[in-house]
Amino acid sequence: MRTRLYDQRVLTLVEVRGGERDWAEAEQVFERHGWPVIGRHPCGEGPLEGVLEPDPASRVYEVEVRLPGSLHHCERGATRRAQRALRRARLEAYVRRAEPLVRDREMLTEWQAYDRSAPSGVRFARLRGSVRRYASRLGHYDTGVRVIGTQEEASGLARMPSASGGGSAPAAARIRPLDGRWRGTVRFWPEEETARRIARVLGWSLAVGVAAVFAAGGSGGARAFWVVLAVLAGGVTVASGTRLFREGAAAGAAMAAVAAMAVLLLALSPFRSAGRGSHEQQVLVGLGIAAVVAGLWLLVRQWSWGEWAAWAVPLAASLAGATLLASGSVLHSLYADALSLSPGDLDVPPIWQVVSAVKLLTFLSLVLVLPAWWGFARHRHHGYAGTGEGFNAAMYALLLIAILAGVSTLALHSAGRAADRTKAAAARGEDAPPYFGVEPKWVCVEPAEPAERLSGDGPRLDPKRSYLSFGVAQGSAVLWDRRAGEPLKLAARQVRLIPAESGAACDGGVGVAAG
Repeated sequence: MRTRLYDQRVLTLVEVRGGERDWAEAEQVFERHGWPVIGRHPCGEGPLEGVLEPDPASRVYEVEVRLPGSLHHCERGATRRAQRALRRARLEAYVRRAEPLVRDREMLTEWQAYDRSAPSGVRFARLRGSVRRYASRLGHYDTGVRVIGTQEEASGLARMPSASGGGSAPAAARIRPLDGRWRGTVRFWPEEETARRIARVLGWSLAVGVAAVFAAGGSGGARAFWVVLAVLAGGVTVASGTRLFREGAAAGAAMAAVAAMAVLLLALSPFRSAGRGSHEQQVLVGLGIAAVVAGLWLLVRQWSWGEWAAWAVPLAASLAGATLLASGSVLHSLYADALSLSPGDLDVPPIWQVVSAVKLLTFLSLVLVLPAWWGFARHRHHGYAGTGEGFNAAMYALLLIAILAGVSTLALHSAGRAADRTKAAAARGEDAPPYFGVEPKWVCVEPAEPAERLSGDGPRLDPKRSYLSFGVAQGSAVLWDRRAGEPLKLAARQVRLIPAESGAACDGGVGVAAG
């Protein structure tokens, strides 16, 4: 049987009704899921005497349900998993009781054994002791034996005879600590409980930094709001630090204050170097990416067939969006459409098409927010995040459609905003901003042929005015008329484009029609 990943162990009392055949089927279900059966009792007998009504057709199993996820509400997750597994087997069963089995590990001091009798190689007696002491700290006399426990226990363990028959004599073995827990200045919680408390302190420290970033970038009432939140988060951080150790509240509070201050300085450093800007947006994007990655990892690590719908569908949507890039840049097409141009009117270098594709994929990556959220919900044993009956496919599809619509809106907004900035710069006679390889330049247009022979599309050409040029594509010079506020296309062989200053007048002849 394949070993299943699990983080928690929950002891459950499962009542199975129906007789011998159903009891045998239930035991097979427990075995398939890797849940050990600790004991089995007739209903109302043994430890259940006086608790449940006796029933000869019912048997109660003590089953250890093993499941991935957090300790918080793991009994709920174990109950739902056991009920779902037995329901799928079409058995009448009830999870009567569920209790987590917490088996945390004490944080004992680690010690390294070394050979006290090893020669130091120093002739002078006065220096021999100092050299031996510092050399032992550097590990020169280590015997390769590492032990854990109190100092007395570690000394006894280090002096035990070697199982291989080699090594130093037991009487010559000494130990040195590898951590500071032996001093006893603070008393630690068990290993996993300590990790949870440290994570809580770091989480509130991060909240201090985020609030400080928005406070530094805000003004007026908004700044005061974020300052208050930063102060409150700092207070909670220090309060969480006081519970970091069993004994030593002051040390824990000091460590939490240092962590919060470090995050605060790290978060505010960009404001000192670059001033205000889009730092708040970068912080939000960074936090969002970290949350999505963490959620996807939580989802994948407890993979099952039910999660394929939560993972494969968004991934397929992202890949489908990427295939659209094979026939051209989506963002460039949207940008051209906003300027009343066709995608073929923009001659974009391939490298910039790749860059715009990456930008589009960042929008499409927002689709992964849904499976990431699902991963967090599964890890926290939320009832709606289960597979089977708890998996609402219709709701999931609606949420996915809503997110895809939001992604499309972001893409349209990006291209539309860039086109609006280009139009505004042209109207003011200023340099237009580039957009993924499209770099509009101001040019003077000099006809190379008489006006009656010019061919093109757009408003009247005035050689005395400068135009915003998008380059030459498909044999046409693509221009933007700042006065008319619309594009002008002329045959490239019939005009000469001469670089000009931003919005400056040109020396040319009389205006001619644009065919």
